[in-house]
Amino acid sequence: MLLVVGRIGKPHGIRGEVTVEVRTDEPEARFAPGSVLRTEPGAVPTEPGAWRVPPELTVESARWHQGRLLVVFEGVLGRDVAEALRNTLVGVDSADVAPPEDPEEFHDHQLVGLAVVTRDGERLGEVARIDHAPASDLLVLRRPEGPPALIPFVKAIVPEVDLAGGRVVVDLPSGLLDL
Repeated sequence: MLLVVGRIGKPHGIRGEVTVEVRTDEPEARFAPGSVLRTEPGAVPTEPGAWRVPPELTVESARWHQGRLLVVFEGVLGRDVAEALRNTLVGVDSADVAPPEDPEEFHDHQLVGLAVVTRDGERLGEVARIDHAPASDLLVLRRPEGPPALIPFVKAIVPEVDLAGGRVVVDLPSGLLDL
């Protein structure tokens, strides 16, 4: 499974450097020179002979500039090629990512697909994805009936995550699923 660590933005300058919207807690490690990132292209060029996004990109250099990460990828030698990378998601294989050392911390891919149950064992659905909001992360609950629901991923509402048992135990305030 591809764990997205960034989205390539607009070119910066004329030599192939691009801005990257960082989507990882470890940008210095993920975008270190020599790192190989898998790609998931945004828009595929339709013109014959147009430059296509390769399945992997190798980081040549990375630096911070005014709060933005600027990256040069090997083989991206000019602004036109850099422009072709715009909106491409870059990531790493989940199998290559070590689990967090903190037992209270989880990677998104560990939570997606887990059953969501109440303290009484009532199954509410499953975790469809994680939305990273400014105040807290949100579990997106896919319910068997009805629209998806958002559950704040905080200890008071999600007291237990049982990876081995394949479930997330929730203690929901009344009315939360009715929003």
